[in-house]
Amino acid sequence: MGDAWLLHWENRYKDDEYAFGEDSNEFFREQITKLPAGKILLGAEGEGRNAVFAAKQGWRVSAFDISAQGKRKALQLAQKNGVAIDYKLGELPNLAYERGMFDAVGLVYAHFPAEVRSEYHRLLDSYLRVGGTVILEAFGKNHREYRLANPKVGGPADLATLFSTEEVRAVFPGYKIVVLEERVITLREGKFHDGEGSVIRFVGRKVHSGYPTAR
Repeated sequence: MGDAWLLHWENRYKDDEYAFGEDSNEFFREQITKLPAGKILLGAEGEGRNAVFAAKQGWRVSAFDISAQGKRKALQLAQKNGVAIDYKLGELPNLAYERGMFDAVGLVYAHFPAEVRSEYHRLLDSYLRVGGTVILEAFGKNHREYRLANPKVGGPADLATLFSTEEVRAVFPGYKIVVLEERVITLREGKFHDGEGSVIRFVGRKVHSGYPTAR
């Protein structure tokens, strides 16, 4: 990832106010409470709102992001709520997670840059045990018209980092689909997710890895 990408997120999270609010994402909250608590990995977790919610439900939470400002605020939020999260800083291939070590993976607006996206999804799949669950909510490719109409709703402008339902199927090929839909919702998540937008929602249970095993 380039310096510009890192600087963007450092600037986004530097203020005292939480960019996307302190409350967890609604879809993530609905889905995580349906699962028995175990070990969960949250990608591109930023200021920690979803990690803290999962920890309050009894999950053993790991999270990662590239932003030191995001980590700082996530740990503050965890302390405020009386929970602990294991938060690693850096790029995913360097973070030494182990194959099959998590019962769930949460990806809430985890729009990785196009040049690393495939590698990151492959790694995340490898870290999830067979039988584990992925919960994803992200902006869809149809979201760009909503962003143009109302920049306050946020989301990437780059089509390559947005999702389609077909791409989600391709990203998680070894999964039983529990939920896969594109829908228009109204976001009220801090000052950077405020308004109507088009999102992809996915819940999948891992049957087997659809990726070749690395040698």
